Amino acid sequence: MQFFSTKMRKFYLLLASILIISVLIVFTTKNESYAKGKPSYVLAVHGGGVGVRKDKATSKDKKLFKEYKLKLTEALKIGEAILKGGGTSLDAVEATVKFLEDSPLFNAGKGAVFNNNGYNELDAAIMDGNTLKAGSVAGVTIIKNPILAARKVMTQTKHVLLCAEGAEQFAKKQGLEIVDPSYFKTEHEWERYLKSKGSASLEIEKTHGTVGAVALDSKGNLAAATSTGGLQNKKPGRIGDSPIIGAGTYANNKTCAVSATGTGEVFMRNVLAYDISAQIEYADFSLKKAAEKAVKKLKNQKGYGGVIAIDKDGNIAMPFYSRGMKRGYITSTGKLRVFIY
Repeated sequence: MQFFSTKMRKFYLLLASILIISVLIVFTTKNESYAKGKPSYVLAVHGGGVGVRKDKATSKDKKLFKEYKLKLTEALKIGEAILKGGGTSLDAVEATVKFLEDSPLFNAGKGAVFNNNGYNELDAAIMDGNTLKAGSVAGVTIIKNPILAARKVMTQTKHVLLCAEGAEQFAKKQGLEIVDPSYFKTEHEWERYLKSKGSASLEIEKTHGTVGAVALDSKGNLAAATSTGGLQNKKPGRIGDSPIIGAGTYANNKTCAVSATGTGEVFMRNVLAYDISAQIEYADFSLKKAAEKAVKKLKNQKGYGGVIAIDKDGNIAMPFYSRGMKRGYITSTGKLRVFIY
């Protein structure tokens, strides 16, 4: 019996030692992660969805994917230069999105799609996670860079959203660059319009896509910005989720910054960008869990798209429900990644 007790004591001592070691390993792992600290700044960007399956991509598709990746890389470096120099997350996302608006590769600004009547209507939004101030424009046709107009709405008015002619008149008074509507006409998008003209279907993110950026700066402030031409073949006057704060664009220093792309109606019905923030704030979810849970709603409601998001600790999430999503990020640690699938 004494022999058995001695053996049992040894067994329990061994078990206790294993448990102590296990606890130490867990805390060491956590402490190592914490010791590295969050990056002093982070920037993520998206260029919309991809309508081609990876295994079905043609040589033409692959060539276009390379162009997307190069342009997204340029955009990330433009935003990073601001953050690296001590600039704000707001300035970084605005400059990043403006750069993408100037490229005909994306469905925003220069590369915007056409509505059912054969002209371009553009939307954009920006939000400051520090103050919760936001600005957006919708249905504009002559503002070269809608994201700049959205920023002006935020800083120069008491409003959040201006649309159509009112937004355009405001932009003129603010000295923003105004262009003839023909500026937005690109040959490839015009050809797509002619093919879809008269059709009842809407093309969602087939080749192009909404653009967006989210950032965390060295002062811990978050910001989000989104710009789009909307849906190919949409009804005139249709406004999607991009300029709707909480649907396609949202930022809050307490939680995260989000920019979305995809089926705008589903994002609006679910207030999806804010939903990610709310899950973090009220359910104590991680950014990854909150973003993935929110994006699952797209599948359940026959929508498509995805989000890019950064939380207050610099974590990044970029889930999507579509064949692919053009996206990437860069951090103060020097890590730069760009993806199509």
